[in-house]
Order: sequence, then structure tokens, then C-alpha cells
Amino acid sequence: MGALPNTQEMPQAQSKKHPPGLYLLFFTELWERFSYYGMRAILVLYLTTALVSGGLGFKESAAMSIYGFFTGAVYFTPIVGGYLSDRFLGRRLAITIGGVTMAIGNFILFAVNTKLGLYTGLLLLIIGNGFFKPNISTLVGELYDPNDKRRDGAFTIFYMGINIGAFFAPLVCGFLAEDYFKTTIDGVVHYGFKYGFLAASIGMIIGQLLFNVFGNRYLGEIGKAPVGKSTTHAAEKTPLTTKEKQRIAVILILACFIVFFWAGFEQAGSSLTLYTDKFVDKTIGSWTVPTSWFQSLNPFFIVLLAPVLSSLWLKLANSKRGDLPIPTKMALGMILLGLGFAVLLPAVLQTGSDEHHIATKANVFFIVFTYFLHTLGELCLSPVGLSMVSRIAPVRLASLLMGVWLAGTAVANILAGQLAAFTESLGYLEIFSLIGAVTIGLGFVLLLLSKKLVQMME
Repeated sequence: MGALPNTQEMPQAQSKKHPPGLYLLFFTELWERFSYYGMRAILVLYLTTALVSGGLGFKESAAMSIYGFFTGAVYFTPIVGGYLSDRFLGRRLAITIGGVTMAIGNFILFAVNTKLGLYTGLLLLIIGNGFFKPNISTLVGELYDPNDKRRDGAFTIFYMGINIGAFFAPLVCGFLAEDYFKTTIDGVVHYGFKYGFLAASIGMIIGQLLFNVFGNRYLGEIGKAPVGKSTTHAAEKTPLTTKEKQRIAVILILACFIVFFWAGFEQAGSSLTLYTDKFVDKTIGSWTVPTSWFQSLNPFFIVLLAPVLSSLWLKLANSKRGDLPIPTKMALGMILLGLGFAVLLPAVLQTGSDEHHIATKANVFFIVFTYFLHTLGELCLSPVGLSMVSRIAPVRLASLLMGVWLAGTAVANILAGQLAAFTESLGYLEIFSLIGAVTIGLGFVLLLLSKKLVQMME
């Protein structure tokens, strides 16, 4: 069955608790995200730093192209990895293959500091992520019955693991690369980027050790058998039912909406970072807060707010009116993202978009509040979206459709880069206004469609 083993034998008092398997997957994902975000935090610096200083000496334009291709590709390969997992491997084996492959990829970046080492390491990271990413999220869903009220709360808790890893990764890997192993020999500064990659590799190994040592104990048989292979030959040939087709349509429709959400959200690494660096007053007394540290606000707020949202969803689910429909939650997420950009508009009107003619810098609380609203929006949209896909996707296509869902983020990364590029020619006011208006507008469109989508889902 698709829930916990021996559920009927469990005491009633335990029905409100989450299964221990959730926390095993929580820590597995935490270490995987530590590995990914730690590597990603120093990748562009490694590419653009001169050879003599421990980098590879790429031009900035080439480095950004490599970075953009990498961040997009890691969200496309889950489609292939999800298919292979469904049909041949099983989710548990796929997660292990993906984790080991990514650990080797980061180790190659550590050990082989050449362009060949770079391309080999990144290729292994892309392949490994394809096996790992769609299956870990789907496995969380398999811990619960489809109508279990704890599902959305479970994915919100799981989402905390992602963001704890994301919070500490840049601090640890960045510190090792840019500070701890930084040396100066004959006036030439040499950075320890490779040690940042080594830390990322070790993080991935820790996650895989936890997953494989405790998997049988806390997950039982869940995720071992490939679901596509376990069905009978007749079932494989049986066409999808009308209801299954409707549910797939809902997943694809909502995937289109989330492309616009993530295209706005991913401005954090580009236009929002540049605006913060040039136009926001980051001084506290005589100390200036590093611009990169603002990237930790989102995971910090996630960890802070995720338990609150998890409790809220469970409380609503147990109320007479019931929980908010998933499309409604996702619509609220899009509106909150748009409001986050709206918060910045008074700041941009005050500072302008020309860094050479800044009358006064914006108060730091503008950008902090923007990240706060973006985080609330993310919590309303991303974890419940993962929960929805794992719940309504036909079992034989579950990992494949999770891969399709994640591929929306790949498209969004490409779109986000194009939007960010226009800030130089159009200005921050125009771009932030455009993103805010589009996401708020699409949020209201999704609210109007919510009732119909719910009918198609259930």
C-alpha cells in the first residue's frame, strides 16, 4: 500500500505524528542541498578567477553561460531520471545512484582543477541530480495515504530540510574557498575553491550514508520496486482513464503558472542582488553587510516560517470549512511574490536606476521585507505543489511527472536571466513593476480557475 506499513496497527495517538521516514528523507535532502548550493555559491567565482589565483580564468560572459546552462540542465534531467526510476530502477536505488554520482562530480571539481575537470564534474552533477531530485520528493508522498491530512504539512517540513542546507552551504563552502584556505604568495592571492567543492562532496556522502544505513529501518519496502515494472502487462497497456488524464492536465496547467513564479523568484540571484549591492544601505555602524549574505534571508525565513505554515495547513484541514484548495494556495503564493516586488517600487523611485547618480540609498528593510514576502509566497506554492504532484499523478507516471514539474524551474531560470538582462537597458523600476504586475495578475487568474482545477483533480 502507498502509506506507512501496518498503519492499522498503529495506536490512534500516533496518527497525528509524522512517520520517522519523513525525517530520514529530511536529512538526506538537507545534505544534498548543502552539496548543491555550496558548489553553486562558488562556481562563478571559480570560473572567473585567474588561473594563478586558483580559478579557471573564464571571461564573465562565458562563465555566466556555463552557469546558466548548468542551473537549467539540473532541472531538465529529472524527466529522464524519473522515467528510468518508474520503469526500471525503483526510487530508492535511483536516489543512491544520483547521490553517489553527485559526490563523485564534486570530488572531481576538487581534484582536477582544469577545464576538463570542470566539464566532467558538472556533467556528473547534472546526471546525478536527474536521478536524485524527482525521486526524493515522490518518496515523501509515498509515506502517506492520498487523502492523509498530514501530507501538505509533511512537504512543508521536508522543505525545511532543503532550506537548512541552502542556508549553511554558502557560509561553509564560501568561507573555505574565500577565507580559510586563502593565501598570498609573492603578492598573488590564491583562493581555495577546490576545498569548497570538497566540502560539497563530503556533504553529499553524509546524506547517502544516512539514507542507506537507515533506509530499511524507517522506510521499509517503500520505493524499492519500480512502480512501472510492478504493474501487470495488461495494466501497462491499459490506456489512462479520463480522470487520470484530467489530473495530468492539472499538473501541466499549474506547471505553466509556476514558470512565471520562479522567473520572478530567481531574480534573487541576479537583479535583486545587483540592486542590493549598488542601491541599498547595508551599513551597520562602521560595518557593511556583505551583499552575498542577503542570499541567506530566504532559507532563514523558510526555516522560521515553515513550521507555522505547516501547523496552519493542518489546522485548516481539521476545521469545518476544510483546508484551502492547492490551486488557491498557489495563487496566493504568486500574489505574495508580486507584492514583494511592489514593496521595492518606493525604494527604486527614491534611488533611481543609475548607480552613478544615487541621491540616497534605500533602507535595508525594503529588501528584507521583499525577501520575507517572497518566502511566504514560496511556502504557499512550492511544497504544496510537490505534495499535489505526488498525490494526483498516476502511479506509473509519478516520477516522470515530478520531473516535468521540476523542468518548469529550468524554463524559469532561462526566463529569469533574460528578465535580469533587461534591467541594464530598461531600469529596475520597469522590470520590478512588470514582474510584480504579471505575477499578481496570474495569481488572480489562478484563483478564478481554482474551482475548476479542483474538480479535475479530485
